[in-house]
Amino acid sequence: MKPVLSLLFKIGKRRTKTLEDEVLEIQAGNIQLQNNLIDKYKPFIAKSVSSVCKRYISETDDEFSIGLIAFNEAIEKYSKDKGSSLISFADLIIKRRVIDYIRKESKNATVTMSEQEVEQDDYASNKIEATLSVEEFNKQIDQEHRREEINYYQTVLKEFGLSFADLLECSPKHADARQNAIEVAKTLVQNQELKAHLFEKKMLPMKQLEDLVDVSRKTIERNRKYIIAVSIILSGDYIYLKDYLKGAITSEKRDCARSS
Repeated sequence: MKPVLSLLFKIGKRRTKTLEDEVLEIQAGNIQLQNNLIDKYKPFIAKSVSSVCKRYISETDDEFSIGLIAFNEAIEKYSKDKGSSLISFADLIIKRRVIDYIRKESKNATVTMSEQEVEQDDYASNKIEATLSVEEFNKQIDQEHRREEINYYQTVLKEFGLSFADLLECSPKHADARQNAIEVAKTLVQNQELKAHLFEKKMLPMKQLEDLVDVSRKTIERNRKYIIAVSIILSGDYIYLKDYLKGAITSEKRDCARSS
């Protein structure tokens, strides 16, 4: 009888505390839990750092310390609006911070070499060469940043049942339609209640959204995937994708103005 009663009235069932629940406790001031969580996830941090450095990372490495700081930063900054699990978000933050650290260290090493280790007669040519090397290295770092950000975005899209293939297929064909869809996404993310609904339910709040925009429900539904994809970018820590979207919006407005 007891199992039946448990099913009917949910007796004896307690929701398992998730990692995200623990993060909320930490953000509310649970320092002990914060220290325990960081210690527990040291292997994850080392793995994430190692994937950037392309070598084994131990706890004595400077890069590991950068990873620890970044993981703590992810804990403090995480919210459901990020659109993914803490682990995915932390992985992105760790890789960004380690890449920035490598960039800084490489630049300092190059400057030191060019100023202290070269002969005076070769100083000018070596300085030019060093500058070019730094520029090339910065390009590579930017590419790495972009790659990690896109990988993270793909992870978030999967949580909404979306993929890049879906976006290519469902992207509005006309500039004015894309612009309208982007404006709907902007309206959504500016409304905390609607944004919370999107990230919790993994779907658009159709009725509420329809009341706030000058677009029909049918149009919103037709561009649903595209609106969700843009909303995710506008809500998250997407440096490069936001830049790209900003350029796309400017281009769409220009195209719309020409056709009107």
